[in-house]
Amino acid sequence: MNQPTPAIVAHGAARPLPRIALWLLCLAYVLPGFIGREPWKNADIASFGYMSMLAGTTPGAGAASWLDPVLLGQAPEFEALLPYWIGAWAIQLAGGWIAPDLAVRLAFAVLLTVALWACWSGIYHLARSAGAQPVAFAFGGEAQPVDYARAVADGGLLALIACLGLAQLSHETTPALTQLLFASLLFAGLASFSSGRPQPLLLAALGLGGLSLSGAPALAQMLGLGGTLVLALATTDGRPAWQRDRPRLIALLALVLAAGLLAWGLDQWRWRISLLPFEWRSWRNLGRLYLWFTWPAWPLVIWTLWRWRRQLQTPQRYLHLTLPLMLAALATSVTLVTPPADRSLLLALPALAALAAFALPTLRRSFGALIDWFTLLFFSGWVITIWVVWLSLQTGIPAKPAANVARLIPGFLPSFSMTAFVLALAATLAWLWLVAWRVGRHRPAIWKSMVLPAGGTTLCWLLLTTLTLPGFDYARSYAPMIRKVTQLTGPVNCLRVESLSRAQLAALQFHGNYVLRSGSSADDCDWLVIDVDAVPTWIAMRNLEGWTPQGTIRRPGDRSEAFALYRRQP
Repeated sequence: MNQPTPAIVAHGAARPLPRIALWLLCLAYVLPGFIGREPWKNADIASFGYMSMLAGTTPGAGAASWLDPVLLGQAPEFEALLPYWIGAWAIQLAGGWIAPDLAVRLAFAVLLTVALWACWSGIYHLARSAGAQPVAFAFGGEAQPVDYARAVADGGLLALIACLGLAQLSHETTPALTQLLFASLLFAGLASFSSGRPQPLLLAALGLGGLSLSGAPALAQMLGLGGTLVLALATTDGRPAWQRDRPRLIALLALVLAAGLLAWGLDQWRWRISLLPFEWRSWRNLGRLYLWFTWPAWPLVIWTLWRWRRQLQTPQRYLHLTLPLMLAALATSVTLVTPPADRSLLLALPALAALAAFALPTLRRSFGALIDWFTLLFFSGWVITIWVVWLSLQTGIPAKPAANVARLIPGFLPSFSMTAFVLALAATLAWLWLVAWRVGRHRPAIWKSMVLPAGGTTLCWLLLTTLTLPGFDYARSYAPMIRKVTQLTGPVNCLRVESLSRAQLAALQFHGNYVLRSGSSADDCDWLVIDVDAVPTWIAMRNLEGWTPQGTIRRPGDRSEAFALYRRQP
């Protein structure tokens, strides 16, 4: 027997967020961070290096294998194929009309947009399910299913955008973003499976295949099998789906198997399990990561589980709870054994946003007010801080923020951009209007409690990538470091490199346009760049005999990262 639903929603509260407002918010969230910057360290520039190799734009590099991308003999840190293919295709499609790094970022901006849409679509279909519907009023006036589903999906999308951990990782051109995309597509396919249309199987196929080729074949199998099990046990007319929809479930299982075989055939299965140390510090750090990374979704998830606890006693009847709960649990468990933890936890955000969305129809006014006031104070404080730092850099008043920036990133020279200033000012004024609107008296809406968190996160991200982008870029990019190298070497036929990371190699190729050589193939190179920490070992092995030191070049913002530059003695 179905338990009475805790969602009591009148027709007026189920009105959707105005489409123009939702699209503008997504645009303001997606584009900043992709436009106007250099590739960032470490994963961003390293991934771009492999994309350039595949596209054939790397100086002095021969033909690269699309099934085995390497960068000067080094395989990618994140074993994947599809993310590098997408970037290489974007570079080739740009054809020199757009800078290669910008072409890649624009392509990945499209991927992030599709991921947001897929998350919205998945929540929408879950909200259309019978178990998710609000209480029917005795004399009518309750929310209609379509209106209710749109309003809940709008709130879920706002909850996803509001998650603090999404901002940076979703704006880097790395396998993490493609994994987020395909995890979202798989979520959308599983959530809409009961519609009986062919589109859910197509979305599931894209999600499973994309995850398998983006460095997460094991997770694709776990999510695919777990999702199939949940769908098979789900009941809507008194019978489980494995009795009434067996052919489509078999097709879904076949897609899971095909994705695994695809990864196997392309040699994408890797053993990356790294058990978390049995130390309190490691668990404490992981707990802190989870708290800030998934904020503000996790308090709403707890509220959802509490308010819908009676429905969880018969989980097969409430797909809107069991499916995202299963997906979130699997993605979170992977975080415990697959480093880096933040990139693994990223894949849990769509499911967590879905669970958070179903807290919104049940929120008490006091809980919603608490979210609003905390969000208002938190983000307003950050907005004021960013503007004060910017004013200090531009005018010297107050003096301390500019002095702190000069200490943290020595050599940085502030610059003024009218475009960035206008965008930042417009966004700040929009935030003030949003705050005034939220504290005013308006008709209730399901998504109202998520407006300030999503707007605050978007505003702070936009301010960081407009007002403070020059300093942020200077600290996160290898460009200043490579410029110092080129000033010392001048034009050279080739550059010998030893003991450098993938990101450093990619940076020398992109920013310095160097032809890189290593080992015996670098005998005709007159200049050597080596990691400064490796110099004592090379000296002890007499590998630096015949080379004259030319200086040490440190990266602004991270004094521990440095190149030692040598020149061959004539």
